[in-house]
Amino acid sequence: MGLYRNPPESAIVLSVDEKTQIQALDRTQPLLPMKSHQVERHTHDYVRHGTTSLFAALDLATGTVTGGCYEKHRAEEFLDFLKLVARTYPRHPLHVIIDNASTHKTAEVQAWLARHRRIQLHFTPTGSSWLNQVETWFSILSRRAIRRGAFTSVRALTEAIQRFRDHWNDDCKPFVWVKTADQILATLHRQRSHVTVH
Repeated sequence: MGLYRNPPESAIVLSVDEKTQIQALDRTQPLLPMKSHQVERHTHDYVRHGTTSLFAALDLATGTVTGGCYEKHRAEEFLDFLKLVARTYPRHPLHVIIDNASTHKTAEVQAWLARHRRIQLHFTPTGSSWLNQVETWFSILSRRAIRRGAFTSVRALTEAIQRFRDHWNDDCKPFVWVKTADQILATLHRQRSHVTVH
């Protein structure tokens, strides 16, 4: 028998952010499909059916995404999402990479984190949202599931987001940086110097 009856689980690093005010837009006319020598055509005016805010956590080791759609994007919703993340990874120490938004630093969030010490927030430098890899996933989601869609309700939009996330998780892979750590740190240093000078 080993030293530990229940050995500690390995830590998981999550990239977390929210994509706010995603609009449920329905085109005023149906899409016209592609024909020979003709691209797909659509109207440029919309009917607006409301918005949703998507909170997402990208597991940097696997590429798996945990997400939830909310009516608003206040500290209350952020804390609710943190609790979802904690339930998703119940026994692991969690290192959460996140930006410096004020909703991530409220007294309620800090009090909850103080009671759940296995979860630690790591804030990206100001103006460096590109460091947070979940932003790449948001971009893919927008291109593949939202931008060309037509949604008759917020529910239809959230269902489309959930379908895309489920499909993504069925065959996910982690994102790989194309630059080295030294190159990334040099870029951050240049950005900080620019902010300081100006």
